[in-house]
Amino acid sequence: MRLAAIGECMLELRHREPAVLELGFAGDSFNTALYLARLNPPGRLAIDYVTALGDDPYSDAMLGAWRAEGIGVDHVARLPGRLPGLYLIRTDERGERRFFYYRSAAAARALFSDDATKLLLAALPAYDVLYFTAVTLSILGPDARIALREALAAARGAGRQIVFDSNYRPAGWRDGAAARAAITPFLPHLTLALPTFEDEQALWGDAAPADTIRRYAERGIEVCLKRGIEGCAIADGQEVPVPLRVAPLDTTGAGDAFNAAYLSARLRGAPPIDAARSGHLLGGTVIRYPGAILPREVAIPELPDYRPR
Repeated sequence: MRLAAIGECMLELRHREPAVLELGFAGDSFNTALYLARLNPPGRLAIDYVTALGDDPYSDAMLGAWRAEGIGVDHVARLPGRLPGLYLIRTDERGERRFFYYRSAAAARALFSDDATKLLLAALPAYDVLYFTAVTLSILGPDARIALREALAAARGAGRQIVFDSNYRPAGWRDGAAARAAITPFLPHLTLALPTFEDEQALWGDAAPADTIRRYAERGIEVCLKRGIEGCAIADGQEVPVPLRVAPLDTTGAGDAFNAAYLSARLRGAPPIDAARSGHLLGGTVIRYPGAILPREVAIPELPDYRPR
């Protein structure tokens, strides 16, 4: 089985001390791709990342790090003279984070809009699973979104799975109306949605989790709605609580990790409730460490050994 995640990986600078920063590589769709790779050996699930990078040393370092994680890079466009985006993270005493972005000229913003990156679109319908987020859409221009939507429609028509997280970051959009206008045309092509309730409230004005679940379910989309420490809810409205509440050190990447574990479990044949429990286990591990990506020496929670779907 082959999966492609589509989006942007950035240089991540996080504070080790007030005047000392540590460099990492992260971004919402990339984080999910990386955790999928750690959860699945190549013989079970092959994962590629689809994006654009520059021709600079930091882009070279990113590609080396991705290969070391077992992530395929054959569909990464290299754009001369461009650079990756950059963001800084500050966390408060509760582990909640604030992001500060420097990415207006990032290479990934040219994705699907020039000759080098348009070539990537033709490869997408051949994947068994395609994963993207609202952040992916926020970096694309209008024509690039149309091109991506057409590729996803072709994939859906070929029976592929299309997975989406409505990861709403207001800094990436002119306003909520612009985000809704960009997201709505993609909804008919989705097979699985992994939204967060706070994002859905901000985007659509949902009064309760049941409103979000109903909106996706009415389109025939499987949904698992993340609710932070309140756990999550699946399509039939069943609540899946967090098994163990821990004091977070840093919540960055927790939702992305949840998505990876949920999707991995579902692809291995787990029912949604067990997939949600797997998501909680991995998300609960990620929040105990700084940054979006767990150190390699930290053990990933084992998933149940279901038969592949």
